Amino acid sequence: MVFTVAVDDIRVINKELEQINEDATYYRRSYLTSNILTRVHQRSFRERVLMAYQNQCSLCKLKHIELLDAAHIIADKEDIGDPIVQNGLALCKIHHAAFDNNFIGINPDYIIKIQTDLLTETDGPMLRYGIQSLNNSRLILPADKRNWPDKVRLEIRFSEFLKTG
Repeated sequence: MVFTVAVDDIRVINKELEQINEDATYYRRSYLTSNILTRVHQRSFRERVLMAYQNQCSLCKLKHIELLDAAHIIADKEDIGDPIVQNGLALCKIHHAAFDNNFIGINPDYIIKIQTDLLTETDGPMLRYGIQSLNNSRLILPADKRNWPDKVRLEIRFSEFLKTG
């Protein structure tokens, strides 16, 4: 027999004050227990992708491995989202977030595209030099052509990018 007990909304009252401090109640720490799905293949996927791209961002050449991710072209929850190098890109954290949010797209000819509204936006040097300047530039590809991004997956992902613009 299994029992699950969920305890919620426990408050500790300071006996000296005889009242609950409203700020303390609002900002009190709270936790819950949950089950999570862990992608056990993610570590080896990251290692293989970063090795293929010589531990550098395929958009800006940043080489600090602590700031690099292995981004999926097609999400691994999708049928063709296999954890293979050809479904991955080595991206720095900012470019990974921009790619995942379709601010940056990569067409099947390995050309980087930036959403039009982002190209016309004025913000600061990170936007100007880190994202806008990449428009129409070429993706930095692995030395081994067998590790280049799969063109079919890029086409599928690029069509999503075009729909958001």
